Amino acid sequence: MSDQIDPQPLRRGIRSFVVRAGRMGSGQVRALADLGPHFVLPFGAQCIDFDTAFGRNAPRVLEIGFGMGDATATIAQALPATDFIGVEVHTPGVGALLKRIGEIGLTNLRLIQHDAVEVLAQMIAPDSLAGVHVFFPDPWHKKKHNKRRLIQPAFVRQLAGRIAPGGYLHCATDWQPYAEQMLAVLSAEPLLHNTAAGYAPRPDYRPLTKFENRGLKLGHGVRDLVFEKVIRPSESSPATTSPE
Repeated sequence: MSDQIDPQPLRRGIRSFVVRAGRMGSGQVRALADLGPHFVLPFGAQCIDFDTAFGRNAPRVLEIGFGMGDATATIAQALPATDFIGVEVHTPGVGALLKRIGEIGLTNLRLIQHDAVEVLAQMIAPDSLAGVHVFFPDPWHKKKHNKRRLIQPAFVRQLAGRIAPGGYLHCATDWQPYAEQMLAVLSAEPLLHNTAAGYAPRPDYRPLTKFENRGLKLGHGVRDLVFEKVIRPSESSPATTSPE
């Protein structure tokens, strides 16, 4: 176990999501049945063997909360030399992304339908990720619900521990108060450093999403935060950094 992370998994008293029932289209149901066994990795209390899961050795990027998976599929299609692991709790989103995987023939994407906090703690080895994407997580607008937000110091500490030195953490939100919290939390993590003076320009690899377009129509500015894992003098340079 790396000495850079807390070896104790986070206690899951407060969750950052609520599991909602959603209507499934016939294509999503069929994709779950036909493609799920190959592309969905079962949750388990052991680290993923990425080389076995993907059948190759390549940089790996974890995406937390991919929604319906449109942006995830677009990024994976544009970056075939990188493997992507998408984590989502909602079945309709998993079915939709599986359907998209089948339509465009993606081979560099695997999914896990489970709580991302538990996936990170039990399935992702230290220093194993080239990057992490957290795009438009639930902002939990009400002050009494702010404690449910995903980007909190303890979780960011574990995220940083799973990212390889020189790798990156990319967050995006259209909710200004959450953006401010993200910036404060990420800036306070000693294993990470900001690649920009505050918020970052949207990297070319992140497509505009329906959430972003909705936010822009509502007058919400979208803010990206791109932080890199610190490379210590005794550590070698990573095989990859941000895919931009």
